[in-house]
Amino acid sequence: MRNAFINTVLDACAQREDIFIISGDAGLGVFDDFKERYPQRFLNLGVAEQNMTGFAAGLAMTGFKVVVYNIIPFILYRCYEQVRNDICYQELPVILVGIGSGVTYAPMGMSHYAVEDIGIASTLPNLQVLSPCDPVEARCAANHALAASQPVYVRLAKRGEPDLHPGKIEDIALPQVLREGEQVALLCHGSITEEVLKAHAMLVAEGCCPRLVSVPMVQPLPVEQLRNLLGGMRAVIVVEEHYRQCGLGAAVAAQLSLACPIIKLGLPERFIHEIRDTAGMRSQFGLDAGSIVQAVMQCR
Repeated sequence: MRNAFINTVLDACAQREDIFIISGDAGLGVFDDFKERYPQRFLNLGVAEQNMTGFAAGLAMTGFKVVVYNIIPFILYRCYEQVRNDICYQELPVILVGIGSGVTYAPMGMSHYAVEDIGIASTLPNLQVLSPCDPVEARCAANHALAASQPVYVRLAKRGEPDLHPGKIEDIALPQVLREGEQVALLCHGSITEEVLKAHAMLVAEGCCPRLVSVPMVQPLPVEQLRNLLGGMRAVIVVEEHYRQCGLGAAVAAQLSLACPIIKLGLPERFIHEIRDTAGMRSQFGLDAGSIVQAVMQCR
């Protein structure tokens, strides 16, 4: 996903002279070609995240479309005040690109996990939040963010994720139906979608066919479109690599007022002390394919 997003931005630089990229000492090697072609439009501002964010806001005020790149704890957590006051308050069209959504960086520990970022971002007016599930959605997210007139936060996993969509999509703001189905709906976002697709295949083999929907636009939530997709369902299960109480599931429960139960599969509200790889973390917290299958079967 990371490469798909960044390459889309780099391709746009050939037609646009206003794109400026700032790195916080991350993505070494990712921008080598860009630095050679456009040396006046790239800065690595090092391990100084508050300064990086304020600098991005200043550039945006002079007319640049600024892309700020870092891992999520350093794009949103450490510099929350600057994102809030300098970017969102002034509604500047800065693109915040955060790498390492969920527990992508397992087993590096809780300092590198991004399991509360949607909750933090939800406190910021004017900020759109995109959580693409694959490179196809990542490219669409890049085009959307480049065209946006307001700040956009894009949370990505890392690299190597497979394409989950059969072809190009047109509007990242809309829910994306990955598999048609009935009775039970599975909602997801981000790289956990690959695990949900595995669960869906297992369920189909057992004669159960839930509707599977990717929701890349987490904020603002596409309420009416989701309500249309979820109408008549017996249950809705939201699967996310994020705290249950402040992610997509919480937003769906608060904003949609559905008649059916909303079951949230996510991380419990506590610090993660366990040391495992990403697959091990998902199994530990009931986000692996087998656990998703069990949750769906209980709703039949």
